[in-house]
Amino acid sequence: MTGTPWLSGWRYRAVVLSVIGSALGYLAFCLWGGWHEVAQATARVGAAGIALTLLMSAVNYGLRFLRWQLYLQVLGHPLAWRDSLPAYLAGFALTTTPGKAGEALRGVLLKPLGVPYPQSFAAFVSERLSDLLAIALLTLFGLSWYPAAQPMIAVGLALVMAGLLTLSQRRLLEGLRGTIAQATARLPTLLRHLLDVLLAARHCHRWHVLLGASLLSLTAWSAEALAFHWVLGWMGAEIPLTFAVFTYALAMLAGALSFMPGGLGGAEAVMIRLLMFKGMPAADAIAATILIRLATLWFAVAIGAVMLSRFKDSTSMEHPAR
Repeated sequence: MTGTPWLSGWRYRAVVLSVIGSALGYLAFCLWGGWHEVAQATARVGAAGIALTLLMSAVNYGLRFLRWQLYLQVLGHPLAWRDSLPAYLAGFALTTTPGKAGEALRGVLLKPLGVPYPQSFAAFVSERLSDLLAIALLTLFGLSWYPAAQPMIAVGLALVMAGLLTLSQRRLLEGLRGTIAQATARLPTLLRHLLDVLLAARHCHRWHVLLGASLLSLTAWSAEALAFHWVLGWMGAEIPLTFAVFTYALAMLAGALSFMPGGLGGAEAVMIRLLMFKGMPAADAIAATILIRLATLWFAVAIGAVMLSRFKDSTSMEHPAR
């Protein structure tokens, strides 16, 4: 089947400009932090250390892709990895949008393959919730060094679980949809689409699916947290694993809740402050933060930008065989 380009004209330019704008903002942050310190940190980590850190990031991306495939399957739209992987990686180009909302671009890229927007967006929403759950679990693990703070994290985790439980209840969501429809003369289109997405997403939150997806998420984010711990060690910092995991997880959580593009600013501020609290010099803390963010967040953006360029002015592909 042929058709119009998926991503062309002003839409493609808008995507490119958003990526460039975020990159320039981060470049300014790096210049403020000091390129000299970052260069020194890179030298201490070494080429092998950088390669291993990037490998752990790739493990993170790969496990999250497996989770994505799981979601598409339970939503009734299984795709061959050859068709799904390019679109999934292309979504990383917009990781720096607030709440990673730009990653919903995958729905546009998968529509010609027969995946309706509500289903692809349901998979996207399920991804964000699964990430939040994994980060909360890692934060709780990291807080084992400070038991007094565990009740606060436990409350947050309970809220996440309550939300997931609610999303898995079809009757509750359908009842809410019917109630709102009766209360208003015409159910607003946006609200109707949102409830359709939530109804679709409940398939991703059945307990057997939730368990598998959570294990993938937890392993994926643990890989990056472990890489962060290694980077700190290679830089000569004596930071315990539990504190490194706590720092990385809490920084990711702060970045997500800040709704800043890619968590920029919020994640870095938390990471730097916690490293300094643990006795790391400010220059080293800033350099370590920039280095790990380049190897995780910006490595993903770079991969996404390359993959996204493949879709520019391309035409729709054949629907996969079912």
